[in-house]
Amino acid sequence: MRDVTYSMSISLDGYIVGPDGGFDWTAPDEDVFRFWIDEIRGVGVHLMGRRLYETMLYWETADQDPSLDAAMLEWTALWKPLPKVVFSTTLSEVQGNARLASGSPAAEIERLRAEPGEGEIAIGGATLAAEAAAAGLIDEYRAMVHPVLVGGGTPFFPRHERRVDLELVETRTFSSRVVYLRHRVVR
Repeated sequence: MRDVTYSMSISLDGYIVGPDGGFDWTAPDEDVFRFWIDEIRGVGVHLMGRRLYETMLYWETADQDPSLDAAMLEWTALWKPLPKVVFSTTLSEVQGNARLASGSPAAEIERLRAEPGEGEIAIGGATLAAEAAAAGLIDEYRAMVHPVLVGGGTPFFPRHERRVDLELVETRTFSSRVVYLRHRVVR
């Protein structure tokens, strides 16, 4: 069965965006960007909400930007063909290799797990991840922790009254002082 992973950059105090909605502190250096490129190679389908979809839309046409370096072109070449499922009640259409989801995140994940396919089912976006976590569907939490305290905003971890035991699977510290933490849900 395909694993469901939730992976995003977060502040040390646990937020994916600050109270002003900004996330400029997550801009990756070369090593972190290379890590994200390697990470996306293991993804078979990416689930996201409207806000993340709109943020990532840039990469659907980024290969037309003559100022992109080799790493950014490599990311674009991996991202564009990747199947994406967008959960939104306000969008009527999506671009690229994406489709709008018609059901709940839990139903979509169960459907994707039942289909033949390779690669992880990646979730991006805290709201979507919270729904999947409440249904017990996340297998791994992967946090790219940046050395900054933003004081509030959108939390990485869902706020529900349910204990989830985790096992540390991997850590990595980058020269930029960013720390990657990968935890698997203990079942």
